[in-house]
Amino acid sequence: MKKTILMAVLAAMNLMVSCSDDDSAKNGVQLQAHDENKMMNKMHTMMDAMAAMEMTHDPDVDFAAMMVMHHEGAIAMAGLELQEGSDTEMKAVAQAIVTAQQQEIQELETILAAINADEMDMDFMAEQMTGMDKMDAMADQQMITGDIDNDFASLMIIHHQAAIDSASTYLHHGSNPELIAMANMIIEAQSNEIIALSNWLAQNRR
Repeated sequence: MKKTILMAVLAAMNLMVSCSDDDSAKNGVQLQAHDENKMMNKMHTMMDAMAAMEMTHDPDVDFAAMMVMHHEGAIAMAGLELQEGSDTEMKAVAQAIVTAQQQEIQELETILAAINADEMDMDFMAEQMTGMDKMDAMADQQMITGDIDNDFASLMIIHHQAAIDSASTYLHHGSNPELIAMANMIIEAQSNEIIALSNWLAQNRR
């Protein structure tokens, strides 16, 4: 499964730029500097919030809390797509993300209210931090153009892959049955969305 997802991500990335790059025309595509990009700003806001989160080092508590923030970032990105996007298919994906992840946030917050940090697993935290660094690095190399539909699809692939990595790590370390079920559901649902987003980019890159 991880190999399939990685191939989908790589297929969606045919040019690399850094966050400090100026707008430039390359291969007929007009690129936009990351610091000027609306969708990237939404993603950076989420990553900053996650980086500032106070960790308990308990896999159950920290996974649930981090996934709430991660979902909030996806909802913010999807909200921008709904407000400013023009592609019917991408707007439908965005609405589906908002609906599903708002519900999942409620479920995660209910679980969080019922559990306490009673375990310390530093290996889990190290793997989660590596995953966050990976998401940051992949986002900073992603091709973005200022076209909301294009940038939503491109960055949501990175965003979803990070959620899949986080959920996979949790399955190796966590013990809460409800969170284990959610982690498996996240992996399945977001793997399917990565494939759909990658297919759209292959046909509509702009």
